[in-house]
Amino acid sequence: MKLLSTKVLIILAFFAIYIIWGSTYLWNKIAVTALPAFFLAFFRFLCASILIFLIAKVSGKKLGITKKQLKNSIFVAFLFMVSGNGLFVWALKYVDSGFAALLASTQPLFVLLLMRLIDNKKMQLKSIIGVVFGILGMYLLVSQHELVTDDDTLLGILLIFTCVIGWSYASVFVSKADLPKNHLVSTGYQMIIASVMLAIVSFSLGEQWTSPLTWNYDVQWSMFLLIVFGSLVAFTAFNYLLKEVSTEKVATSSYVNPVVALLLGWWILDEELTTQSLIAASILLVGVYFITTRKKQNS
Repeated sequence: MKLLSTKVLIILAFFAIYIIWGSTYLWNKIAVTALPAFFLAFFRFLCASILIFLIAKVSGKKLGITKKQLKNSIFVAFLFMVSGNGLFVWALKYVDSGFAALLASTQPLFVLLLMRLIDNKKMQLKSIIGVVFGILGMYLLVSQHELVTDDDTLLGILLIFTCVIGWSYASVFVSKADLPKNHLVSTGYQMIIASVMLAIVSFSLGEQWTSPLTWNYDVQWSMFLLIVFGSLVAFTAFNYLLKEVSTEKVATSSYVNPVVALLLGWWILDEELTTQSLIAASILLVGVYFITTRKKQNS
C-alpha cells in the first residue's frame, strides 16, 4: 500500500514539474512586462514561503534546522531562485517565453555531464541517446534566424544558459545534501532565504517596488498562480522528486516544460510558433523518453 502511495505521489509530482512549471514561463512573461524582475521573484517567494511555513506548522511538521542544513539551504536558494529564477525572469525581457523554455531544455544534458564529472557516474546508452536528441533539438531551435534577431536576444540567451548551469549543479547537489527531511519545510527555508537575497539585489539595482493593489488584473492573476502553483505546489514536488528518483529523470522536466510553454505562448501571447520549433520540441520529447526509460543503476 505504501509503495502504491509513493508511486502515485511520484506521478503527481512529475505532473507538477512538467505541466505547472511549463506554465510558469507564461505567467512570468506576463508579470515581468509590468514588474521589475527581481522584485517579482522576491514577492513571489516571500508570499510562497509564508504559506508553506503556515501549512507546515498547522500540519505539525517540525520547523527546526541545523547549522549545516541552513548553509546548504542558502547555497541552494541562490542557485535555484536568485540565479535560476530571478535572473531567468530578467532574461525574459529579451526573449519569448516559449523560446526561453526551449533553451532551458539543455538542463538534462548539463545534469548528466555534471554527474559524470562530480560522481564519475557513467552514462547509460539510453541516456546518451537522449542527450543526443536533446542537442539536436537545441540546434534546430537556436539556428532559427527569425527568432535570434539582435544583441539583446543574444544577451537573453547567455543569461538563460548561465541560469541553467547553476540550476543543474544545484539539482545534483540537493540529491545528496543535508537539508530538512520534510520537503515542505526544506522548500520553505529555501524560499524565505531566496526572498531576502532577491530583495537585496532588487534594492541594489534600484528597482521600483509597488503595491499589488496597483497591478493590473493579468499581473495579479499571474502572480497568484506563480505563488500557489509555481512555487508552493511545483517546487515542493521538485524537492520531493530529487530525493525519490534519479536527478537526471527529474531534469527531464526541462524537456517537457518547453513544449507546454511554447504552446501557451503561441495561444495566449501570440508568440511566433515556427514549424522548426515544433520539430525541435518533438525531438526533445524523444530525448525525454530515452532518459526516463533507462535502467536503474546499482550504486
